Amino acid sequence: MKAIAFDEFGGPEVLRLRELPEPLLGPENSLIQVRAAGVNPVDFKIRLGYLQGTMPHHLPLIPGWDVAGVVTAVFPNVTEFAPGDEVFGYIRKDSVEHGAYAEQVAAPQRAIVRKPAGLDWVTAGALPLVGLTALQALRAAGVGDGDTVVVHAAAGGVGHVAVQLARELGAKRVIGTASERNHDYLRELGAEPVTYGDGLVQRVAALVGGDGKVDAAIDLIGGQALTDSPQLVRDPARHSSIVGGEVLAQGGRYVFAQADKEQLTFLGELAASGRLRVDVQQTFPLAEAAAAHRLLEEGHVRGKLVLVVD
Repeated sequence: MKAIAFDEFGGPEVLRLRELPEPLLGPENSLIQVRAAGVNPVDFKIRLGYLQGTMPHHLPLIPGWDVAGVVTAVFPNVTEFAPGDEVFGYIRKDSVEHGAYAEQVAAPQRAIVRKPAGLDWVTAGALPLVGLTALQALRAAGVGDGDTVVVHAAAGGVGHVAVQLARELGAKRVIGTASERNHDYLRELGAEPVTYGDGLVQRVAALVGGDGKVDAAIDLIGGQALTDSPQLVRDPARHSSIVGGEVLAQGGRYVFAQADKEQLTFLGELAASGRLRVDVQQTFPLAEAAAAHRLLEEGHVRGKLVLVVD
């Protein structure tokens, strides 16, 4: 099969289209003919070697944790899926080696669900990681009815989904941090935009009035946003971060997305119904994965990038 893989850690140039053996099916797995694979910041961090201390890596390594495609075979103990089923999912495993940047991938039963008929392939490939991360970060911060929530990096892949899911969970106001060029975009999504950087705490206080505090904050970028979050919320326990364990020392919650079939099904239904907008800035053919990584690393992508596999 054709796949994008690398034999050494480094820049986008290490990503090469090559011919590799078809993946082993394995117990509890379904073999998927890939139609679309989401590109996420964690993919280039893996390529750079940043996650080597977190989980085992095996070379040659095929990146990609988001997948949408058609089941072509199942292991005998798989009863939930059958050849021909259209599925999507978040296929992170305990080690990093066989990802979704390929014509085929073996996916655990626990990691995939059926794709709703109204969900196109590109959206299905874009949704899993950002959707699960956003939902789990919001729930970790206890976001619910009547809340005012700050979402840091609100125009990005996870952020633009988190803005909308906060509303689905009952938030009354969603304040999104972004550069000024993305403020109109955030308004379209239902957020009140505020410029990130120095003075953010004061700008948010002026926006919300009263005691100047919000109910919850979701950090999706780290750095100053993580430093600011405890100052934004009334209760330090109601801020979460996806960037690193430092949030725990602040009394908040750290989130690293986990596969969850119920949540994936919920997200897919929301997107298929039009209640959740998953914006894809650009698609790339599989062979141009390096170009997608270069664009993503520039840090200005609005929404998601997706590889399309013919």
